[in-house]
Amino acid sequence: MPPTSSLRALQVIAPRRISGRRYASHGPPQFNEPSGWLFGERPPPPGQKRVKEEWENIWYVGMFGSMAMAAVLLYYKPDTSIQTWALREAKERMEARGEKYKYEPSS
Repeated sequence: MPPTSSLRALQVIAPRRISGRRYASHGPPQFNEPSGWLFGERPPPPGQKRVKEEWENIWYVGMFGSMAMAAVLLYYKPDTSIQTWALREAKERMEARGEKYKYEPSS
């Protein structure tokens, strides 16, 4: 067992090392601390409008324009399902044999 004087020296040095320099942390945080305001902007005083930055209109046009274009393209997307192909193929084969592909009750 080590002498008690060296244990006391370790107990005294250990807390100082922990609270001293922080070699691995690289200093204070490198991000913007939360301010409580949306996007960190304070609302303008009453009667004044918020001034947009120059990139905001381009972002709105690009984002919502691409959503509208995707909606149109999805609406007019061709039907490539296997069921549609099989139904069309069955109708063509039945017509080629001279059969009716629609059910008509015989009464």
